[in-house]
Amino acid sequence: MRITIAQINSTIGDFTGNREKILRLIRKAQGEHRSDLVLFPELAICGYPPMDLLDQDRFVEMNIRTVHILQREIPEGIAVGLGFVNRNPYSRGKSLVNAYGIVLNGQLVFQQIKTLLPTYDVFDEARNFESARQWPVFAWKGERIGVAICEDVWRETDIPGTSYLRDPVQELLDQGISLLCVPSASPYIAGKLKVRRALAERISIRGNIPLVYINAVGANDSILFDGRSFIVAPMPEGLRSGAAKDYPLRLMAKAFEEDLLTWEPSDPPGAALQIETPEADPFQVGLTRPELDILEAALVMGIREYMHKCGFTKAHLGLSGGIDSALVAYLAVQAVGKDQVVCFSMPSRFSSPGSKDDAAELAARLGCRYVSLPIEPVFTSFLATLDEVFEGRPFDVAEENLQARIRGSLLMAFSNKFDSMLLTTGNKSELAMGYCTLYGDMNGALGPIGDLFKTEVFALCRRINEKAQAAQGRGIIPEEILRKPPSAELRFNQKDADSLPPYEQLDEILKLYLFENLSKDAISARGFDAELSGWIIKTAARAEFKRRQAPPVLKVSKRAFGMGRRMPIARTLHEL
Repeated sequence: MRITIAQINSTIGDFTGNREKILRLIRKAQGEHRSDLVLFPELAICGYPPMDLLDQDRFVEMNIRTVHILQREIPEGIAVGLGFVNRNPYSRGKSLVNAYGIVLNGQLVFQQIKTLLPTYDVFDEARNFESARQWPVFAWKGERIGVAICEDVWRETDIPGTSYLRDPVQELLDQGISLLCVPSASPYIAGKLKVRRALAERISIRGNIPLVYINAVGANDSILFDGRSFIVAPMPEGLRSGAAKDYPLRLMAKAFEEDLLTWEPSDPPGAALQIETPEADPFQVGLTRPELDILEAALVMGIREYMHKCGFTKAHLGLSGGIDSALVAYLAVQAVGKDQVVCFSMPSRFSSPGSKDDAAELAARLGCRYVSLPIEPVFTSFLATLDEVFEGRPFDVAEENLQARIRGSLLMAFSNKFDSMLLTTGNKSELAMGYCTLYGDMNGALGPIGDLFKTEVFALCRRINEKAQAAQGRGIIPEEILRKPPSAELRFNQKDADSLPPYEQLDEILKLYLFENLSKDAISARGFDAELSGWIIKTAARAEFKRRQAPPVLKVSKRAFGMGRRMPIARTLHEL
């Protein structure tokens, strides 16, 4: 039996577009690939995650109708696995199920319902779906095929807050399956591929069967899907040594691209496929070269997908001459092209000549349009208007934030006039500490680097320059931008270090607080200053009201601000 993985990018709610893409790939799989079975990812019909669109009966009906249309359109002789939302077939429970069906010769001949419904991180599937109560086997071309949908194979991981009684994989293995298919919409996290492969290899060893992992690709809002679908299969009996390497990776699809690849269980194993994966914490942003390259690809795809699916072709941003806006400008150009990106310099009386020059140089190296809009006349007018109200008060954060809000207004005006998407340039360290201005530098539709700590921004920029220097003899990002001390330049001689501890120290404490949920005492027990840890926790918690009003960020860590970390705004700080 020839099996084809159809790694596709589904758009949420685009039933016609998704169906046409699915049908086109089925025909290609049957024709060019001579496939017997083609498998698509989890919820490929409607896109993942549909969230509260599932409350709309029309959405659910259009999704089911699409399956019925495909039943008539799919050519005979090929079995097709499709993820979709279906009505709950049981007498009790939630009204919907996350289903995976197989269409063959015009009929839906098989259906597996997802068993384990995650409610951690960005997931909230138990809100809408009922769990499986049966685990059928599909017999086709001499194989006994079981289906475990995404989370159904993650039972063996130690994910905080999860405890699953059912083991759907074991239920299937007990029925003597010869092949396990795992349709997934598994979001990208730096290093997660290594975890997926380890899970697949354990199951393959446990059942002595091939495992076909079919992952979604593309981006929907904050969530990035990396694809990288793969097949793990045991070596023939006579070639085994008794080690885990006897269950090698046979094929792997592309990262962050749609792909179609075919495999046959009877194919000779050949050399085991080697995919370079860094030795890093699987749920942290890795800083090795391979993982930084993947991280860059993830962010580029995230910008491109968000713009495309929201109907934008052009993007713009404020280019301050600092490292954060430099990185966002580079990523935007990679995502949509230099002719579709506009960078604005908006200097004030506090802007250093170096920052203005660095911004202009970066735009020139990127080849994108560069516009200077000095804000001094507007700032002066604002100060004059407020002079009587502010009389006797010293210059402070109010005047500083006025500059950011003027810039934000100008950037939004350009967005309105030219239908261009405004990209914000704040990083995770700044968002965590509230070191940003509401209705100012937080204005925008998407925060591409809002899930990167400042130290990770530097690491990624250095890697980008390293590759550019190897290819063309000089970096993309001017070295002056990498070397200068970070500054908002909202008052004379201002530096981030005036308000924040060194980023190397800040970021490590923030990781312990945000990722591991540690209290001040627990963080200080790790060797960090107790007073500093308490101040960081207090500051981060008090900035929650700002983050609630921030644009979505592209999620690349195990816990991003937004839908992956839902915190009350008004509360007492028990962590101190």
